[in-house]
Amino acid sequence: MNKPAVAIDIEQPNLPDGFNEIALKSGGYPYDTPLKRKVYDAELDALHYELVKLQTHVRKTGMRLVIVFEGRDTAGKGGCIRRFTRHLNPRHARVVALSKPNETERGQWYFQRYAKHMPTRGDIVLFDRSWYNRAGVERVMGFCTEDELADFLREAPQFEGMLVRDGICLHKIFLTIGREMQLKRFHERRHNPLKQWKLSDMDKAAVNLWDEYTEAKDEMFRFTHINMAPWTVVRSNDQRRARLEVIRYILSRHDYEDKDAKAIGTVDPLIVGSDTSFLHGSSKDALKTKTT
Repeated sequence: MNKPAVAIDIEQPNLPDGFNEIALKSGGYPYDTPLKRKVYDAELDALHYELVKLQTHVRKTGMRLVIVFEGRDTAGKGGCIRRFTRHLNPRHARVVALSKPNETERGQWYFQRYAKHMPTRGDIVLFDRSWYNRAGVERVMGFCTEDELADFLREAPQFEGMLVRDGICLHKIFLTIGREMQLKRFHERRHNPLKQWKLSDMDKAAVNLWDEYTEAKDEMFRFTHINMAPWTVVRSNDQRRARLEVIRYILSRHDYEDKDAKAIGTVDPLIVGSDTSFLHGSSKDALKTKTT
């Protein structure tokens, strides 16, 4: 059982001394300090120019681009998506964040409510959570049966295969954080009036379900990390690094007119990966901690 290094109660107004440092390093995170704001802002500006070029390429070529964002609760999916879309034309770059299914949708083929949001030619769609709800929260919280879960794990690769064979370019991003960092962010949501809307009943339940979500994640990767639609894991204890690396990774996977490789830079192999240490372990399984 994975227990936090320091026990905390998110209802208490203050965190223990030194907990912020413990949180940053949790889960074997490979950096000792957060990325400096000045460096982050400069790199983000450069990447935003490249994203505009990528969208122009998508429009000109008729590409259909889909990016799925999944991850631990509080891992920063929404923040990554907002930075990604900040300067894109919203008419052709949509964010899909579905609420729980209604009665009609519960009676449909499971993937149907997601399939109707796939992009037309020249558009980009970003899913803020996706059909993988079934492998994560629905499984852990008991919202689906074992048979429904088994059907999903068998059918998800088939569904994604149909999308890719039809010409959709599909990226699947999973943001991961250490347990102590998750507790720190839950605590912030609980006590920051501007963020309390983010703390749902599901979040409160997730505080004590770390191991269950780990098991669900591991099984999801075993069944759905396929050659045609692989997972890319991004370590996001430091949200600034995570946002930059998500954008950098997507840009690195596409060729487009006037691409500036120097502005994009190199994807950080300590933060982004798809090997076993990323899918089923932590950074300390393969890499030593570094300081920036």
